[in-house]
Amino acid sequence: MITPLLFLAATLAAPKPTTVAKPSVDGWDKAFEIAKVEVPAGIDDQVGGLAFLEDGRLAVAFHRGEVFIRQTNGSWKQFAEGLHEPLGLLTDGKGSVLVMQRPELTRLVDTDGDGKADRYQTVYDGFGMTGNYHEFAFGPARGPDGALYIGLNLASSGAGIFKEIRGTWSEIGKATRENLAAGKTGAAGRMYGRVPYRGCIMRIADNGRGPAELYATGFRSPDGIGFDAKGRLLVNDNQGDWRGSSPLQIVTKGSFNGHPASLVWAPGWNKGDPLQLPVPELEKLRTQPGGIFIQSDLSNSPTQPAVFPATWGALAGQVVFGEMNAARLVRFVGEDIRGVHQGAMIPFLDTKTLRNGNHRLAFAPDGALHVGKTHLSWAGNNGIVRIPAPQVLPPLIESVHLTATGFEVRFTAAIDKASLAPALRSFRYKYHSTYGSPKVDELPLESAWSLSADGKLLTLPLKDIREGFVHEIKVAGAKSTDGRELLGPVAYYQVVKR
Repeated sequence: MITPLLFLAATLAAPKPTTVAKPSVDGWDKAFEIAKVEVPAGIDDQVGGLAFLEDGRLAVAFHRGEVFIRQTNGSWKQFAEGLHEPLGLLTDGKGSVLVMQRPELTRLVDTDGDGKADRYQTVYDGFGMTGNYHEFAFGPARGPDGALYIGLNLASSGAGIFKEIRGTWSEIGKATRENLAAGKTGAAGRMYGRVPYRGCIMRIADNGRGPAELYATGFRSPDGIGFDAKGRLLVNDNQGDWRGSSPLQIVTKGSFNGHPASLVWAPGWNKGDPLQLPVPELEKLRTQPGGIFIQSDLSNSPTQPAVFPATWGALAGQVVFGEMNAARLVRFVGEDIRGVHQGAMIPFLDTKTLRNGNHRLAFAPDGALHVGKTHLSWAGNNGIVRIPAPQVLPPLIESVHLTATGFEVRFTAAIDKASLAPALRSFRYKYHSTYGSPKVDELPLESAWSLSADGKLLTLPLKDIREGFVHEIKVAGAKSTDGRELLGPVAYYQVVKR
């Protein structure tokens, strides 16, 4: 579970960043340059928000509440200060940015053109707060409809609430307001949402100038919120209660995405305490995740999504996610199957050189990926790194496609057939109130696989493809025909529909 915060950092047009000291050289190091971006002096350089302005400068919101912009000469200029735990940043036209603070979504405006915000405008603060430490707020993301979308955390039973709250108190649930204020959280459930609209995704129309509405329910800690290249709203969540492993939800209006606590805020809710509903009933209500971040093997705390631009070649249009606990990023390669968007999770930049704490992602105008880091009291790191698009991609799993008879795995380079030994299995995670889940119902899979003549397409016919299961495809040890190792040689495809 993570808790990021923001400061603001600025542009990439300046002197070339210094390269991070590499603990060891591996295939990822050879294929990608990971360089450190110098940050403003004298600040806590944990990053809560990261975005490129229309003129190409880099804006960064830092943990302690500052926003900085990196100038074209490489220097930093402070744009704003005094923000409360910013956890998201979005450009908003010339001289303006949007920042998601803990208590509100704020528009910061430079009205006189001196490079510093002089107007701090509340865009939306219509959600409840109890003072519980876990009530973080994430976003905003701008949809193709021009609306802004934000994600609101549930409160945690690891602490109580304040006597003074903001918003209407929900009486639904066993724990009383008085007991929670006294720190007696045992009856509340591990995570709870007793003020609006904790555990929900909110939509604010007309770039934040229109009315707000509850868009979707069912979240625990939705630190990653953003849109893919086709305008789908992607929101990931952190493993925990009702989360066997961290899911990627393809979010639609009115959808319930798994964690029941926020159902009390669903329009017309009349079924009492949702935490007490039988699991089969909740299962019928929930939208299945389109992808799964495999706990420990892939990602313990996924973060912000970003879409690869055209400069990344075969990866263009795919989505890359940050990961807090491990020194890696994660790619999602999705596809539409019978009206459901689902797909494969694949490790990316899986190298100690990257370091962990990968919290906020943004692509520069030249296509370079920038990663802002944080740690707070969890696993993580600090600072910003820059990864330019390579001139030629190394051997990678490019995509995974579910067919009527199995899977097709496409590579970015020709693979030596003699080096291939695919290992396959399927498994799932339990959907229950318990924190996390082991892999269950595991099944090894056999395939009479074949490789295309050009060495780039692996065909895996399978008899046992199971809906609701992760299908793991490992090709460890595979090499290209010119002797390079296949990087990230595993894909985890979540079959929702087949």
